[in-house]
Amino acid sequence: MSNPPTNPAPRAAGGPLHAPSAWNVPNALTVLRLVLVPLFVWLLLREGGHTDSNRLLATAAFVVAIVTDRFDGDIARRWNLVTNFGKIADPIADKALTGAAFLGLSYLGELPWWVTIVVMVREWGVTALRFWVIRHGVMPASRGGKLKTVLQAIALGLYLLPWQEVKILHWTAVTIMAAAVLVTIITGLDYLGRALRLRAAAKRPLP
Repeated sequence: MSNPPTNPAPRAAGGPLHAPSAWNVPNALTVLRLVLVPLFVWLLLREGGHTDSNRLLATAAFVVAIVTDRFDGDIARRWNLVTNFGKIADPIADKALTGAAFLGLSYLGELPWWVTIVVMVREWGVTALRFWVIRHGVMPASRGGKLKTVLQAIALGLYLLPWQEVKILHWTAVTIMAAAVLVTIITGLDYLGRALRLRAAAKRPLP
């Protein structure tokens, strides 16, 4: 008489049967954001970057890309569609978009180059810090980092609008950009401190 079949081990409640496919909606939104970057740059710099129609189209492309950034992460987490591709491509798309906006505005002479340099050094510096400590732990985005992202997006959107001669719009953009740069610097120093503490804790001998 043959042995009765062995029942497979029960799957944990709510656990996935297999890893999610990279072909999903959140990753498609991330790819869309990457595709929008060269279109955004072309619209921003087209005809010297000073025609209202092109600036409005560039602003629209920037806003659409920012909105996809808001939704792709939420969808991925809610529907358990987080993939390795998304973890890598999402921050790259974010930095490509905002970096293109900063560089484009500075190239057009509408934003001081020192602002762009400070922001770019901080953004890629934090990315380098995350790779530096990845063996010892993960540095998640802080509340300050999320605030920085929001302030940068609003400030860049205001700077992209073609009506900078309107004083209230111009000074609102300048004020929010100043706040964004300040938070950018503070959070960059905070990430540096967290990385150093994480490394120190990892090297500390166990009791």
